[in-house]
Amino acid sequence: MIKTLPEAIAYIFIFAFAAAVGSFLNVCICRIPIGKSIISPGSRCPSCACPILFYDNIPVVSYILLLGRCRRCRERISFEYPFVEVLTGFMALFLYGRFGLTPIVFVYFLLIASLIVITFIDLSHRIIPDVISLPGIAAGIILSGLLSYPAMYPGVIDSRAGILAGGGILLIISVFYSLLTGHAGMGGGDVKLLAMVGAFLGWRGVFFTLFAGSLAGAAMGLILMLFWGKKSKYAVPFGPFLSFGAAAYTFYGREVINWYISGVWRI
Repeated sequence: MIKTLPEAIAYIFIFAFAAAVGSFLNVCICRIPIGKSIISPGSRCPSCACPILFYDNIPVVSYILLLGRCRRCRERISFEYPFVEVLTGFMALFLYGRFGLTPIVFVYFLLIASLIVITFIDLSHRIIPDVISLPGIAAGIILSGLLSYPAMYPGVIDSRAGILAGGGILLIISVFYSLLTGHAGMGGGDVKLLAMVGAFLGWRGVFFTLFAGSLAGAAMGLILMLFWGKKSKYAVPFGPFLSFGAAAYTFYGREVINWYISGVWRI
């Protein structure tokens, strides 16, 4: 709960900054899958390709003022744009509320931002771009050697173990699935994504992410079956569920694991 004016100002500033980052994430989501530069040209209307002026590119606010339409052609702009901006803003607020203004917040914000981009690209294009996951693996292991937060961020050994566990588990599952069924198993993108998660969150984060992601995926599959039955042919990509599991571990996974272990030992 916000108790003072300076604290309220801090929350507003953090949300505004993160929403602006979310605007850039939208550019990544739109351009990376089709191989376009995320730097140039500037933001354009997806319908008429008209450059978007700076006062029409204010995160969330401009979308509301323009009623979700382009100023020039009046075509509708996808609700995904403000949604990503708001989602990024709230994720930053949750991180700040959870860990305070510490270096670890910026590291986790980098991870969460990457997971947001991966989620929306995988939902739309069924791919997880290497241009995100591979640099993410490198960033996770480099940061593990620079930061010293034993209770919150893995060391170099834990980070490397996380990469091996993350990449290895899904690779083994994929190979066995292919051998047993004769069909392709999980894509290489999922393998690299979980390896990136391991680089940032360590091997414990990998197992938590895989468990939570599988649980969420199973729940979604059950919901689709209940609403559409056997007619449902929609194949839900696994990347968004892995991203959900990784985000859940970032915020509360360590506490859940400690609670579970303490409960098992009591039994």
